[in-house]
Amino acid sequence: MKRLILASASATRAKLLAAAGLDFEVVPASVDESAVKRAAIAAGDDAAAAARRLAAEKASFVAQFEPDAIVLGADQILNLDGVPVSKCRDTKEAVSMLRRLRGRTHELVTAAALAANGSVIWGHADICRMTMRCFSDVFLDTYISRAGAALVQCVGCYEFEGLGAQLFESVEGDFFSILGLPLLPLLAALREHDVTGQ
Repeated sequence: MKRLILASASATRAKLLAAAGLDFEVVPASVDESAVKRAAIAAGDDAAAAARRLAAEKASFVAQFEPDAIVLGADQILNLDGVPVSKCRDTKEAVSMLRRLRGRTHELVTAAALAANGSVIWGHADICRMTMRCFSDVFLDTYISRAGAALVQCVGCYEFEGLGAQLFESVEGDFFSILGLPLLPLLAALREHDVTGQ
């Protein structure tokens, strides 16, 4: 079996891989995400293409230093009214973001890529449609207080596997992708490349 490396510091992605029974190492990619996003916009990429580009950049970056491993890169982009939305820098921005999303539907694009010897060997992107309910300002204040620092660690300022589920009225799409990885297509690709041993 080949070594698997996760090129991400995301605790949620690591939990998903571990829960699926995978052995892996974590080596976060040192990639200038803002520069990659600017290049994607300049190239006319839509949100799915931009997310795939970011995932591929992360996987390729780490793979060039790990020639005996397969490296997994991943990224998420929130798309609101055709405009990609970045992570918030602080609680004030998070409150503003959640007010923008309240009562509306947005797309959450989740992409993953596998790279070996610096080259991408597989890529996939899922698009989920997420509709937030019209929650009150009182609820929002309580949510902000309870969520704490986790708010600014994920795009959209919600952790869907936890308290963030309270924000939503409905979702269309894959649960694992919402959490950060298109897990089932990924597992199929890893089996093809002799990573899972199954």
